[in-house]
Amino acid sequence: MARKQRHEEHPNHERWMVSYADFVTLLFAFFVVMYATARVDESAPLRVSESVREALKEDSFQALVNAFVEDRDTRAGRRDATNDAKRKAKGDGGKADAVLLQQFLPSMDYLSRELATEIREDQVSMRLTRRGLVISLRQAAFFPSGQDIIAPETYEAIGKVAQTIAKLPNHVRLEGHTDSIPIRNARFPSNWHLSTARAISMLELLIQRFQLPKEKFTVAGYADTISVDSNETEVGRRRNRRVDIVVLNLYGLGDEPLGSDQAQDEVIHRLAEDASPARPAPSR
Repeated sequence: MARKQRHEEHPNHERWMVSYADFVTLLFAFFVVMYATARVDESAPLRVSESVREALKEDSFQALVNAFVEDRDTRAGRRDATNDAKRKAKGDGGKADAVLLQQFLPSMDYLSRELATEIREDQVSMRLTRRGLVISLRQAAFFPSGQDIIAPETYEAIGKVAQTIAKLPNHVRLEGHTDSIPIRNARFPSNWHLSTARAISMLELLIQRFQLPKEKFTVAGYADTISVDSNETEVGRRRNRRVDIVVLNLYGLGDEPLGSDQAQDEVIHRLAEDASPARPAPSR
C-alpha cells in the first residue's frame, strides 16, 4: 500500500502583521492619552475673565485694600489688646484712601493747567506715586544756586500749589534734595544742611505767606541720597536739585510720626470723614 506523501510546511511570512497591529494600537493609545492630558480647557479664559471682573467690583477691591492695611499693621508689630479698634480705623482709612486717590486727579488737572508754563520749561513736574501726589519744584527756578532763599518771582506758582494743599485734608511732606556735588561753607557745611534748609524755607513761606496750618506739614532733607536722574550730567544734576511737595495719602501717612496712637487714629478718622462723598439730605 502506497504511503501518503507528506507536504513540507512553509513558514508564515505574515505573522509580523500581528506584532505591527499591536504596536499601532499601543501608539494610538499613547497619542490619545497625550491629547487628553494636553488639551486646552476652552472655558479657562472665560473663568479668568469672570474672576477679574469679580475682583474689580467695589466691595471685593475694598476688601483687598483693607486686608493689605491690616497686614501692614501686623507686620509693624501692633499685637496688643487695641488691635481690633485699630484695624477698624485702618479699614475706614483704606476706604478713604481710595477716595483720596481719586481726589488727586482733579488737583493734578488743575495744577497742570495753572502751571503749564513752568511744567513746559521743566521748572515743575508732578507724578502720582503709591504714597501720594509729588510736586517737584526745581532748584534752578525757585532757589538761587547754593542758597535757601526762595526767589520772589516764583511766589505766584507756589501760591497755586498752596491753594491745592488748602483744599485737601491730607498731610504734606516737604522734602529737600541736592545733587552729588559737595557744598561746604559757613552756612551749609554739607548737602544735608542745604537740602533741609530749602525744605524749611518752603515750609515758612507756605505757613507765613499763604496761611497754611503748621500741623499739616513735616520737613525732611535727603541731600543727594534720592536721585531722580544721573549725577554724571549737568541736566541730571539740575533735575536732582529740587524740593518735593508730597501730598500724602493714607499709605504715606502711615510712616509719619503723629504722636500717640490715639492721635494717629483721630487723623485717620478725620481724613476718612473729609474724603467721604457728601450724602444728600433726606427728603421731607
